[in-house]
Amino acid sequence: MGACVLGDAQIEGLTDSKKLTPKKREALAPVIREKAAVGLGWVSAEELDRIGLSKALCKAARAAAKQIKVPFHEIVIDGTMNFLRDTPLAGHVQVLKKADLLVPEVSAASIVAKVARDEYMYKLAEKYPGYGFEKHVGYGTAAHKAALEKLGPCPEHRKSFKPIAAYVGSTREKGDRGESAVCDYLRESGHEIVARNWKNKYCEIDVISRFNGVLCFTEVKYRRAGGGLDAIDKKKLEKMRFAAEMYLAKNGGGAAILAAAEVSGDNYQVTDFLVLQ
Repeated sequence: MGACVLGDAQIEGLTDSKKLTPKKREALAPVIREKAAVGLGWVSAEELDRIGLSKALCKAARAAAKQIKVPFHEIVIDGTMNFLRDTPLAGHVQVLKKADLLVPEVSAASIVAKVARDEYMYKLAEKYPGYGFEKHVGYGTAAHKAALEKLGPCPEHRKSFKPIAAYVGSTREKGDRGESAVCDYLRESGHEIVARNWKNKYCEIDVISRFNGVLCFTEVKYRRAGGGLDAIDKKKLEKMRFAAEMYLAKNGGGAAILAAAEVSGDNYQVTDFLVLQ
């Protein structure tokens, strides 16, 4: 969420950020930052799920307001909700529908906030490839929905948001069925299942088994149409190695290997099993 005090600054082109093209917003944002006092308030997806949307909006607004270090006599908030209620600033607030269109300072705040949000989504696109964040920047487009169908939600998705919540339940069910299929596959191959969904606050392991005295740490990937092992990139391998090392450190060490299993199709068949190291 953004906050802005323009003071004597005169900036051409200020309006509701939604009425501007991305190129125009990106051109205006650095001008606003240079000429005005600006604040940005952020709340993580995890915290939003934990405290709820209303409290998250209030927290973001208060964080943004605290960053304003120049004098002001009034605070205009777009919409109908006073996000600064129960604070010393509450008496300065006027709520106004379409303020981001009508009040230049609110327009400027909306532009800076929108550009900052989009830049964050571009970074997420690098961290979580496959979702297309760099294109839809988090909005519910057909491409975004298709990615959720294929990959399930990532840690940056708001699990309490109803459209995402539906994928969470579906993804968990698919994950459980996929892991069960892998456990059956490993047993048939002579493995003893040691643990499923072993986790701590730092990491987790889908399936841990033992074969000929060697522990096998298996990452399970379910994809309806296959291709699940494509997700095992260098970064994922590092996470798997870290998780295995933590398990071994807590359970006496020993010989170990990392593996990945692909489960695909509506009948949840193990279609590929790969020893990674």
